[in-house]
Amino acid sequence: MSNYKTVFFTLGVLQIILGISMMIPILAQFIYSEIDSSFIGGSIISIIFGVLFFLSNLNHDKKLNLQQAFLLTALSWLSIAIFGSLPFIFSSLELSITDSFFESMSGITTTGSTIISNLDEAPKSILLWRAMLQWLGGIGIIVMAITLMPIMNVGGMQLFKISSNDSSEKILPKSKEISLRLIYVYLSLTFLCAFTYSIFGMSIFDSLTHSMTTIATGGFSNYNESIGHFNSLSIEISSMIFIILGSLPFIAYIKFLNGDKKIFISDVQIRSFLKIIIFSIIILFVYLLFQNNNFSLTNLRVIFFNVISILSGTGYVTGEFDGWGNFPLIFFLTLMFIGGCAGSTACGVKIFRIQILYLFIVNQLKKIIYPKGVFIIRYDKNNVDDKFMASIISFIFLYLVIFFLITAFLSLSGLDFITSISGAATSISNVGPGLGSTIGPNGNFSSLPEISKWILTLGMILGRLELFAILVLFLPSFWRQ
Repeated sequence: MSNYKTVFFTLGVLQIILGISMMIPILAQFIYSEIDSSFIGGSIISIIFGVLFFLSNLNHDKKLNLQQAFLLTALSWLSIAIFGSLPFIFSSLELSITDSFFESMSGITTTGSTIISNLDEAPKSILLWRAMLQWLGGIGIIVMAITLMPIMNVGGMQLFKISSNDSSEKILPKSKEISLRLIYVYLSLTFLCAFTYSIFGMSIFDSLTHSMTTIATGGFSNYNESIGHFNSLSIEISSMIFIILGSLPFIAYIKFLNGDKKIFISDVQIRSFLKIIIFSIIILFVYLLFQNNNFSLTNLRVIFFNVISILSGTGYVTGEFDGWGNFPLIFFLTLMFIGGCAGSTACGVKIFRIQILYLFIVNQLKKIIYPKGVFIIRYDKNNVDDKFMASIISFIFLYLVIFFLITAFLSLSGLDFITSISGAATSISNVGPGLGSTIGPNGNFSSLPEISKWILTLGMILGRLELFAILVLFLPSFWRQ
């Protein structure tokens, strides 16, 4: 195991940080007079394990090879989910190990699915911890996407390599330089969101927790009715704005700060993301206009909010769109798969993959029409080579295969078709609520069989780490290299 000292050293640092983070909800327990030792116990255990990993691997090699990068990525999310579940296990909610791990994995992967039935009465410290897990997961995936995923040739940040001839060794130092700026942007957006929420009527606690889950596009709320609890147009508009900001490539913010004032207009991903939002709203508006004689501005408000929330993978809900018929449900299911921009906190297939797949299909049609023609796929003024194109197609194919497998296994565990298919979609796309009466906007995942919850947690981590970062670990040939 000496080859993996760097991995376990880093895991030790992460566990220490996680243990220290658990001390923050202890302050909430003091403020709200909650007599509970859940976070004290969880913090001590996390720090002890972290210190043991840290001290036993002090003489580690500071460089990561490819195998170590993959292993670190997978173990980081898994270990944080495991230790992050301790406060849930020790809390007054008396959650099982399965439910606690489900809630923790849903938080750190910014999925937003919950097994807590009565959020309105849940301890404030637990609500704060749920929000913190999503916030940490959001910044974690951004930093990891910048520092590790380009080296591993997985994830949306392969985009950096389209326009760069740098080797992996050259990309990483540059990544370290901008990581702090990314954290600065993330913090700034979080505080600005919290300030905006507080202006429009949220309490300090609600504005803090909801700002963390908004920027992380996670969707955990303190109430059973989610953002709909506040019944405030101003809060919903604020939420939509900051959800969109969290769904944009964070590298765009760095470029903007560096002087590229047109980046949010010129970036092809951002333009397509906004177009999909607009077209989706128009499609649902026209559908309801012709199908529902009682169409109102309230329905339009629900369309706006839920299109943005579901497309981004946030999962906040307002209104009861599950009563609009089958077409809106299928449409929202499709939006779950698309997701936000690469390099953001959003999940799903990602906008750039949809764009490049479209360009590939158009290119193939041209070859049929002009067999002797030579056509080059260009994305954002750069050529897309065959290797990159193959990675896009294989990712989308594998994404669909895993989605159907999760659906099948959920059905075998005893769930109905709507719950199975929407549960699979919401887990692998890290959205949050599913569809139907059980796990839909007005339900939760508490009543599902334990085996179903474990299947869903597997889908969450696969979707969050974009499939290949996990699946490659199961190839014997990878470890023989």
